Formats: sequence, C-alpha cells, structure tokens
Amino acid sequence: MLHTSPRHLALTLITLSVMSVLPAIGQTINETRKFLPHDGAEGDRFGGFVAISDTTVVVGAFRDDDNGEDSGSVYLFDRTTGQQIAKLLPNDGAEFDLFGGFVAISETTVIVGVPWGYDNGIQSGSAYLFDATTGQQVAKLLPNDGVHGAGFGSSVVISGTTAVVAAMWDDENGDESGSVYLFDTTTGHQLAKLLPDDGGWSKIFGSSVAISGTTVVVGSVGDNNSGHRSGSAYLFDTTTGQQLAKLLPNDGEAEKYFGSSVAISGTTVVIGSVGDNDNGENSGSAYLFDTTTGQQIAKLLPNDGAQEDHFGHSVAIYGTTAVIGAPSSYHGSGIGSAYLFDITTGQQIAKLLPSDGASGDSFGSVAISGTTVVVGAQGDDDNGFYSGSAYVFTIPCPADLTGDGALDFFDVSAFLTAFWNQDPIADYEPDGNFNFFDVTAYLIAFGMGCP
Repeated sequence: MLHTSPRHLALTLITLSVMSVLPAIGQTINETRKFLPHDGAEGDRFGGFVAISDTTVVVGAFRDDDNGEDSGSVYLFDRTTGQQIAKLLPNDGAEFDLFGGFVAISETTVIVGVPWGYDNGIQSGSAYLFDATTGQQVAKLLPNDGVHGAGFGSSVVISGTTAVVAAMWDDENGDESGSVYLFDTTTGHQLAKLLPDDGGWSKIFGSSVAISGTTVVVGSVGDNNSGHRSGSAYLFDTTTGQQLAKLLPNDGEAEKYFGSSVAISGTTVVIGSVGDNDNGENSGSAYLFDTTTGQQIAKLLPNDGAQEDHFGHSVAIYGTTAVIGAPSSYHGSGIGSAYLFDITTGQQIAKLLPSDGASGDSFGSVAISGTTVVVGAQGDDDNGFYSGSAYVFTIPCPADLTGDGALDFFDVSAFLTAFWNQDPIADYEPDGNFNFFDVTAYLIAFGMGCP
C-alpha cells in the first residue's frame, strides 16, 4: 500500500489547485477589462494608439470631432478601476489635426504627436505635453527648423525628462529622408537633432522611435540596404546625439519594412517588420537585438502566423516580456491579435484575443507596463462603426504556480510535486521529457521573478 505523508498530500493539493490557474505555454488569454470612452462616437477610432505607465492608460482617438472634424482627442484611464480619468485636448486644436494619432507616457507626463499641424506650414507638425494628474497641457513642442511637410510628431516617445519626436518626412538629407529631435520636457527646449550617418532620399528615418535610459532607437522603413524598402534601425546616445550602431536583420530583403515599429528595455531592442513573408505575404515578423553588440539575438514569429497578419505592426517590451501586435485587417477582415514572447528564449508565451472580437476590429496596437498589457482595437463598433475600444490583459507569471502573485516556497514545492508526478505543467522545456533541463528552466524563471 502506498502511504502518503500529510506534507506530500498538501503539496499534491497545491499542484491540483494550480492546474486550473497556471497558464500553459502558447495559450490564448482574454482581457480582464475593456475601456470605452464616455462620449465615444462613430468613426472616432479610439484605440488606434495606446500607451501605459504604472496605473495610467493612454488611448488616442484621432478622429474625434471635439475641435472640428477629425481634430482628435486623447483619453486617460485608471487601469485598476477602469475609470476614465480625463480627456485631453490641445489649447489650439483644429479640424483635421488627428490629435491622438501618436501617444506616449512616462510617469505623469503624456506626449501627443500631431504631424499634420500647421504651425510651420502644411503638415509641418507639432507635439504636446500634458500632465496626467491634472489633464492640463503644459507645453507645445516645435522644432527650431520646422518646415512645411516635415511631419514633426509622426512618432513620439518619452522617458523621464527627455522627449523624442520624429519628423519622418523631413528633407534634410533628401526628399523624405527624415529626422528625429530630442527635447527637455521641463523647459520645452530642443536638445538635439538626430540624423543617421548614411541618411538619404526617402529613407523615412523616424518611422518609429523608442527610448530607454540614454539610448534612442529609430526605425527607418525606407532604407534600402537589403533591397527597396528593406528597412533598418539606428541606435543613438541621447547625451551626445551620436549614432552608436545601425541594426539590420540577418535575412533582410526588399519590402520587409524592417523598423516599422521599435521598442527597447535595458539592452534589448525589439523591431517590427510588417512586410516579412515567412508565414505568407505580409505575415510579418519581429526581431530582437542586443544594444551592446548591435547583434541580432532572435527572430520572433507567431505559432499561427498567416498572410496579411502584419505581425509587428506594433511592438512593446518590459523586462523579459515582449508583446507584438498583429492587426490583420489592412487587406483582410481579421479581428487582429497580440502575442507575448519571452525574450530570453524567443518563445511565444501566449496569444491575446478580445472575448468579443469581431471582423475588422483591427485589434493590435500594443503597450506594456509590469504585468499589464493594453491593446487597442480602433475598428471596434461598440459606440458605432469604427468607434473603437481598448482592452487590458494581465500577463501570466509562469513561475507563480500558486497564482497568488508572489514567488515563494509554495511555488517551488508545487513545481517539484508536478515534476515528480510528471505533470505537463512541469515540462518547462516542452519536449515531453522530465529531466534536469526542466528543473533548470523553472529555477531560472523563478529567479527572474514575475514581469
């Protein structure tokens, strides 16, 4: 007769209880909350662009009409309560500004890019800073050399007191060569203008921007290193304004649009390539690079990628987790989706889908902070055709086997029990075998903590 000790029985019960809450690798996850604006209306495209910092979620609605047709607006939400905090509007908003087309946040400062602004001529562009705690505009940013058609504000990002604003149609190095500006958010003054060492005609340098610490990443989808519109990305030092490296994928080729989206956390950069064809025409991909070496670390592809998914349209990264959006509705009628990847292994963790997704939702604009992912769906119809919405997801923590949000002795005990019983949840190197490599993989995950 098999005798079971009280301790072993307790651990077994823990294991059985967590089987219902432990996320399996490659699983599909639905949202924990859905955001809709109080005054949402048909055609607003709420959710076209999203951002998050701590508990504050930023959602753009670039075709809202408060200041005239397609003038645009931006909403702030509390991710913990789901309540709308504020609606942001510029002091000088006007029709066709599309304010809210590009948004970012760092702590309590929100930046909104408006590349269609008229301050320095038609489509010269501008960017606005807002205080997230008051909802008030604190500054309007304009480049020292702003000109007609430059599109200043075509991509924006902010970290601490440094704002990065792209002008991807600037002509300094030739027609639509592009440029990027650095600003001090406390003074509103321009700090530097960034240009690539090999800038040239139609490179569209500034198609995307990201920042971490003193490192700025700039996408250049029009670069032709590996063929027409193969794309590239550049690293710059914010303190010197100097170019540090140029990033190119190992398998670059024409029409990949590598650099269509970028994100950075620490020394890891993730770069979207929406025109990649590994899973069919325009299925898309994303790449990981090490900023210290400039070398490609991995290429990310979804387990179920298909043509016209445009995987990599939007990317975000936090700690060891990358989230990649695939709106899949540019040439088709897909709902769209988003994927979580572990950047240490390059493996897909989960697929994010809205519980009420419908054809044409364009679900796939992404942002991440801690264990929270926000995904916009500008084509959602809850408040009318293309009124839009945004969803909040909670990232699973693979090492948290008890599901209580804390990593402790009980999680280790649960793993050892599952491993002893050859339960699939302990197959951390998912090969059907239970061995030393699974134990090592779990202990690494445990040591790294939750996202």
